[in-house]
Amino acid sequence: MNTDKNKNTFSYTYSASDNEEINKIRSKYIPREPDKLEQLRKLDKSVTRKGTVLSLTVGIISTLVFGTGMCCVLLWADKLFTVGIITGFIGLAGCLTAYPVYSRITETERKKIAPEIIRLSDELLNGRK
Repeated sequence: MNTDKNKNTFSYTYSASDNEEINKIRSKYIPREPDKLEQLRKLDKSVTRKGTVLSLTVGIISTLVFGTGMCCVLLWADKLFTVGIITGFIGLAGCLTAYPVYSRITETERKKIAPEIIRLSDELLNGRK
């Protein structure tokens, strides 16, 4: 820390770790083009995202339906036993379809994005040789 009484100025020098942190924060706000490897990673992630969201939605709703059926069977057995059994089987069937929904959607998305992934990976592999 330097102060000069004649000039009334103040200067401060940051340490190396402070400079590194400053540059790290600054780099988040500088506009830049994503590199090809980053694009490839984003495309690969996007393939499974849609299937994951939909299969989780189907699974959660089906689990709630299954639980409703169990409640009907266990709590209101005298009035809603048959309805509870049917509701439980519908919920169970929905739970069993969650993974096939994920697989089907992921496979479809892979087919859509495959040409772009192949193109980017070829560019990256050929550029490194």
